[in-house]
Amino acid sequence: MVARIYRPAKTAMQSGKAKMHRWVLDYEPEVAKSVEPLMGYTSSTDMKQQIRLYFDSQEDAVAYAKRHGIPYRVEKVHERQVRGAAYADNFKFNRVAPWTH
Repeated sequence: MVARIYRPAKTAMQSGKAKMHRWVLDYEPEVAKSVEPLMGYTSSTDMKQQIRLYFDSQEDAVAYAKRHGIPYRVEKVHERQVRGAAYADNFKFNRVAPWTH
């Protein structure tokens, strides 16, 4: 089973930058999830999907995987593109785009 090492992107619901610099090691699923026919619950027999390890750096995560003989794949970091506009710019008098309502 191959492990993924990556740094998760910041979600749209967060405004701060806490916990953005941590690296994560988790496993790719080996078995597809199945739907239980009576109640409709989604389940899986793959217990490694529940494991998620956090590291301070990419090097620490790679060293852990090598030390324990875990095959791994490092995914490149997707940097978030930040617009330089403020919320107050929506109400400027000399706004470039007109209001639509």
